[in-house]
Amino acid sequence: MPLAERLSRLGTETAFAVSLAANEWGAKGHRIYPFHLGDIDLATPRVVTEAMNKAIADGKTGYCPGAGIPVLRDALAEDTNARRGTTYTADNVVVQPGGKPVITKFLQAVMNPGDEVLYPNPGFPIYESQIEYLGGVSKAYRYVPTESGFAIDLDQVRSLITPKTKAIIYNDLQNPISAESTDAEREAVAQLAIEHDLWVLSDEAYFEMRYSGESKSISALPGMAERTVILYTFSKKFAMTGWRLGAAIAPLEVAKVISTMNTNNESCTTHFIQYAGAAGLTGDQTEVKAILDTLRGRRDAAFDVLSTTKGVQLAKPESTFYLFPDVTDAMAAKGIDEVNAFSTEALHATGVSFCTRKHFGRPQPGEDRQYVRFAYSGLPEEDIREGLGLLKSWIES
Repeated sequence: MPLAERLSRLGTETAFAVSLAANEWGAKGHRIYPFHLGDIDLATPRVVTEAMNKAIADGKTGYCPGAGIPVLRDALAEDTNARRGTTYTADNVVVQPGGKPVITKFLQAVMNPGDEVLYPNPGFPIYESQIEYLGGVSKAYRYVPTESGFAIDLDQVRSLITPKTKAIIYNDLQNPISAESTDAEREAVAQLAIEHDLWVLSDEAYFEMRYSGESKSISALPGMAERTVILYTFSKKFAMTGWRLGAAIAPLEVAKVISTMNTNNESCTTHFIQYAGAAGLTGDQTEVKAILDTLRGRRDAAFDVLSTTKGVQLAKPESTFYLFPDVTDAMAAKGIDEVNAFSTEALHATGVSFCTRKHFGRPQPGEDRQYVRFAYSGLPEEDIREGLGLLKSWIES
């Protein structure tokens, strides 16, 4: 029997395909250095796990309010305001089973079939997947390389906006390229949103995954709180990727709609996990800070090796847990002209598994440089240096 037509428009997170290839190679007895998936191999802080265990023991295992338990919504509003300079209340907060649902529910709330939505490319592939699956028109905007990393091509963004454009997805502290907006760039995106009356999804999954400086949110700029939905997730800061806990922080009209969607889709986010999240926000931060310190050491280890590898060019990012080097010259030195083939040959020669630019959206016209992404969040420093050392030797051989 035929399935729904819209399924033909549903994409996926292609990093998991790289996982499959790495696992198959590993199953043949080869050592694998997994730089492909942005997971974290560090323990969730005890303040979180102990709160979960207590909540279970206290019987917090049934249904709870669809928008989330009050103690967590209050904590999220307070924490968001303290870190971003905003004025949200608990009514603006709608708890989710992870960050990903915020993407889908934002689009369901603001986008009609045929509406255009701008999204970053390269970028998190679920943006494009959900825009198209829900009947929207996806319009990719690009980044251009700079001495410090990458910048949004604002002229291209302006050229993409039409009367049908309804929203823009904006990922400051960006996956996969680790790009961070300057104040001027952030203000320019905000001005375009105001000028063209666009909704904004501000994906702030990596807002606190930074090693120097201070993160800023587009939602705090004048005129933006009423048109911006923040995607918040516990996955990164608290090493809670598998717990599935996040939130949409939104204008009241959108928050109410997303809360109703929760009731339709999940009923509620897991009750006892919400108490764990609240404890993470309000409890002792010693182990939370230790996660970031560990990731900083891993970033430095990965950068030290890659930045000294012949044919590899990259800037040192101050946020996220990814490196996105230009490997065009390295590929030429190896006589390889297709980046996914480069990834496969590297895996078979060294055991180092990584994603390529092609795993983060369809390449745009005019792209003539080749990039790959290393996620260093799932390996200890010793393995990072060992694996990337093997890759370096292979590239330079």
